[in-house]
Amino acid sequence: RSALNEAYPDETSPEKHLCAICYTKGPGMGGPLKSCAIAARTLSLMFEIPLVGVNHCVGHIEMGRVATGACDPVVLYVSGGNTQVIAYSDQRYRIFGETIDMAIGNCLDRFARVIGLSNDPSPGYNIEQEAKKEGAKFIELPYVVKGMDVSFSGILTHVEQEAKKHLIKGTLTKADLCYSLQETLFAMLVEITERAMAHCGQNQVLIVGGVGCNKRLQEMMADMVKSRGGTLCAMDHRYCIDNGAMIAQAGIMAFQHGVTTKLEDSWCTQRFRTDQVKTVWRPASAWKHT
Repeated sequence: RSALNEAYPDETSPEKHLCAICYTKGPGMGGPLKSCAIAARTLSLMFEIPLVGVNHCVGHIEMGRVATGACDPVVLYVSGGNTQVIAYSDQRYRIFGETIDMAIGNCLDRFARVIGLSNDPSPGYNIEQEAKKEGAKFIELPYVVKGMDVSFSGILTHVEQEAKKHLIKGTLTKADLCYSLQETLFAMLVEITERAMAHCGQNQVLIVGGVGCNKRLQEMMADMVKSRGGTLCAMDHRYCIDNGAMIAQAGIMAFQHGVTTKLEDSWCTQRFRTDQVKTVWRPASAWKHT
C-alpha cells in the first residue's frame, strides 16, 4: 500500500492502476519464496487481477537489458546463488557455462567471514575495498576452468588455508589475499565469457547479479570486450542487486504477450533454471556460429 501511495500520491484508489501481480516463482531460498507467493496470491485475489510468476534469473537479465539498452548481449550472471554465462537463442536464455559447485558470491562471502571482514554493507564489497589497498601483492591460487564451467570450492579451501597460515605470521595481509582471490576468480569468469562471445559472434557483454557491482570485475571485463571491438554493459548496485523492479519488468513483458499464472499453478520452487523459461516477448532468432 505504501508503495502504491508513493507512486500515485493524488489517488484515493491507486490499486486501480495495477494490471497484474508479478512475483518470484524461483529459484531462491524456500522461506522467502513461499512468503512472496502467498502475498502475491492474496493481492491477486483482493484486486481481482492476474498473477505472473517470474524466473529470478530472467528478471536480472531483463532489468539489465532495459537499464543499459543492451540489445542481444552475452550475459554474465554473478550473485550469491548463481554463476552463469548466458546467451539468447530461439526464445530461450541458453546457459553456456556455469559453476559446478558454489556460486561466486557465496565463495566471496565465506572468505570474508574467515578473515573477519564486516557484513556491512556486504562481505563482497568489503573484499573489494581490501583488494584496492596500496601495496597489495598477488599470490598464485588454483585456477579451475573446466571447459565452459568453473569451480570455486577448491580455491576457497586453498585460500582459507593460506589465510590461517600466513595472517598470524604476518607474511601476508588481508589485502594480499583479497586481491589475489578477486583477480583469480574474475579472470576465470572473463575467460569463459570471452569464449561464449566468440562462439555466438556477439560483441556485447551484460553483467548482472549482485557481484556485478564490483568495479574490478567490470574493469577486467571491459578490457577483454574492448580488445574484441565490443562494448560492456554494466550497472551499479541499484539494478545489480535483487530488487522488485526487475521482477516487475520481466513479468510485465510476459504479461503483454499473454502469459499469466493460474492460481493453482502459483507454486514456487528452489530449482528453476534460466533456460526453462520461454521468453515469448523476444523474437525467435538464433545466433550464428562464428
